[in-house]
Amino acid sequence: MNPLIMTVYGTRPEAIKVAPVIKAIEADERLRSMAVVTGQHREMLDEVNAIFGIEPEHDLDIMRHGQTLSQIAARVLEGLDPLLEQVRPDAVIVQGDTTTSTAAALAAFYRQIPVVHVEAGLRSHDILSPFPEEANRKLTSQIAALHLAPTSTSKANLLREGAAEKDIVVTGNTVIDSLLSTVDKQIPFDDPALEDLASSGRRVLLVTTHRRENWGEAMAGVGRAVARIAKDEPELTVVLPIHRNPIVREAVLPQIEGLDNVLVTEPLAYGQFTRMLSVSTVVLTDSGGVQEEAPSLGKPVLVMRENTERPEAVDAGTVKLIGTDEERIVEEVTRLMRDAAAYSAMANAVNPYGDGRAAARTVAAIAHLLGIGRRRDEFIS
Repeated sequence: MNPLIMTVYGTRPEAIKVAPVIKAIEADERLRSMAVVTGQHREMLDEVNAIFGIEPEHDLDIMRHGQTLSQIAARVLEGLDPLLEQVRPDAVIVQGDTTTSTAAALAAFYRQIPVVHVEAGLRSHDILSPFPEEANRKLTSQIAALHLAPTSTSKANLLREGAAEKDIVVTGNTVIDSLLSTVDKQIPFDDPALEDLASSGRRVLLVTTHRRENWGEAMAGVGRAVARIAKDEPELTVVLPIHRNPIVREAVLPQIEGLDNVLVTEPLAYGQFTRMLSVSTVVLTDSGGVQEEAPSLGKPVLVMRENTERPEAVDAGTVKLIGTDEERIVEEVTRLMRDAAAYSAMANAVNPYGDGRAAARTVAAIAHLLGIGRRRDEFIS
């Protein structure tokens, strides 16, 4: 019987990045695929699965209101272990740096099942930023049998930490596979106001914020900065898909009440978000994935963090780290909106993260790990 590859994921970013891998495994006659979700994100996870036509065979449904990171990890371990014992997959794929990915990797390791880590080797070199992601990704690297690094920078990080070169493959980032397959579809917005905005020709500042390390006063400062920008740039429309976490909403929403050119929406479905990226002028974010996606579309990205585990676009000049200081945010956004030369310098369609063929390289690397195929040429970043 052909080898069984189990892919375990729980959040929307994970779903976006494993979707092309799952579809590539399904299309490979040498392999069998089993998708398992934990439900760490619920509605957002289901929506991405629907876009890509993925129906998970198992749903651990671990999410509970107000649970801690430790409780999430414990529920993943407890839910996944009996399933691993029952089906005995030949390899388990985890993606990135979530609590789901690290707990699932640990569960597979305890069963002596090879762990394949998609998007391996990202490092901020600060264990507390982003929290808990930096620790999660480093822990997963310690037990992975195959490290699928998105870039040569990520590979170099792994080599410095002692990973064997034979166990590392540079694939490019699968997020680019998903982005390229989705953005051209021009998926309609559910919100008529967004549809009108997309056809208006107005400049758009797209804002996303949710990082745990920014909770509290820093995030309230982000809200104040957005309000000041909206007042100073009346011809600009700010689009803010607000995260569902009440901590985020309580910090940001009071700062922007009553501003006609700030459009607050519920979190956008993935297809709609990629379209909003394509019509935006500037992106202001603390997200990791957006740092990878927006440069592919030639959108300048201002990152509200002090460091990043994705330095490639910073080096390329399409991403800039600006932190969460209110004055700095206002200054940097205003500069891009008013200085054409500064904008042009960042608005390069430079794509250091992938070429749309990361999933194919991923499947080839897994086949090689299992002794049934050969690797493809690596992605050159």
